[in-house]
Amino acid sequence: MIDYKLLKSLREKTGVSFSLCKRALEESDNDLVKAQKKLAQWGAKKAEEKSTRPTFQGGIFVYVHHNKKIAALVELRTETDFVAVNREFQQLGNEIAMQAASLPAKSVPELLKQEYIRDPEKSISDLIKEAIFKFGENIQIARCVRWELGEK
Repeated sequence: MIDYKLLKSLREKTGVSFSLCKRALEESDNDLVKAQKKLAQWGAKKAEEKSTRPTFQGGIFVYVHHNKKIAALVELRTETDFVAVNREFQQLGNEIAMQAASLPAKSVPELLKQEYIRDPEKSISDLIKEAIFKFGENIQIARCVRWELGEK
């Protein structure tokens, strides 16, 4: 029997559909931590399956540090404009731009490997995989640029 308080909590924490959250809880005997791990595994598998699908929509996100001495631009792509205009996709783009400004990366693959500044247990790649699982579309960071005042 599913504990509906746990189901609600898992849904709020992950943003994944109720049906998948319910399945994860059923398969983990209502253990919230195990259910989250199971959802992460499913998300990684889904991201791998979708990784070759073309991404022609998305947005360019900018972050300028409060001291106005560091800025970053990130081009985040997805498959459809439906996802590109989604509030959570927009938030993801803003978070990745802030990450890019906060911790320099020489390339997109290097950025993907970085620990997420808001949750060191996750990488930027993990954030992307979670979003792919949530939206059901391929999502990729196409380009990333960081500037620092006085840098050559």
